[in-house]
Amino acid sequence: MTSTPPGGLPPERARLASALRELRTGTGLSLAALAAKTTFSKSSWERYLNGKTLPPGQAVRELCRLAGEPEGRCLALWELAESEWSGRGAPARTDPPEAGEAEAGRAGGGQGAVLAVIASVCALAAGGLSVVLVLLVGQSTDSGSDAPSSAVPSPRCRGAGCEGRSPMQMKCGTDPRTLASHRTAGGAHLELRYSGKCGAGWARMWGTRIGDRLELNAADGGPAHSAKVGDGVAAQSYVYTPMTEASPGTTIRACFRPVAGGGRECFDARV
Repeated sequence: MTSTPPGGLPPERARLASALRELRTGTGLSLAALAAKTTFSKSSWERYLNGKTLPPGQAVRELCRLAGEPEGRCLALWELAESEWSGRGAPARTDPPEAGEAEAGRAGGGQGAVLAVIASVCALAAGGLSVVLVLLVGQSTDSGSDAPSSAVPSPRCRGAGCEGRSPMQMKCGTDPRTLASHRTAGGAHLELRYSGKCGAGWARMWGTRIGDRLELNAADGGPAHSAKVGDGVAAQSYVYTPMTEASPGTTIRACFRPVAGGGRECFDARV
């Protein structure tokens, strides 16, 4: 594998490294602990997370397993980064873009095609995800551990104590449920997430534009929280709102405000 070019990371590898760092934050594991729970060394993980070298696909899968996240999207990002690194490039597209797909493109040219590739890979991965998870459960190269659950840290907050706090920093994102999903008219993907261990919910978005905003609140009038896409790397990564307390039976609502206009899009779900 090649080292980081003098001019900085290629955008494909930067997006992948950013996504991997978010996953690692969600696990709560140090580099040494990450190495102990996977088949890759501490120094290798340092290079992968900083984008110095392209990780193998297996490293991406193992990190997704430890973070409790579906692997489809990160593998799609990895495929794009690997294509750039190997010189294969993205295949030429012959069919016209579907309605709304061009709107999902980013300033800078080819991001509409990037999102189309990500969406197609995620769709393919979704069908086989159950099989992949079954095969991965119980795998661990740490001889001192009998089950991967020992790698999952305990949450750092509960209920009202989670209000307004980050689901990743509070370790609430390691084993969440997706309550509802929504795809906007512009092609952005939104999800409402919930952690029973933390007793809190939040929303996340990806495939967005710089300036897009996602708002979250409990439908019973609880405090509102929001997240905004601040830069190009964030636009191609998960962006999370802070959490809101959500007990069983509570309805939480998310509203998306696109920077390009077109009106607010809202959806909700009951815990």
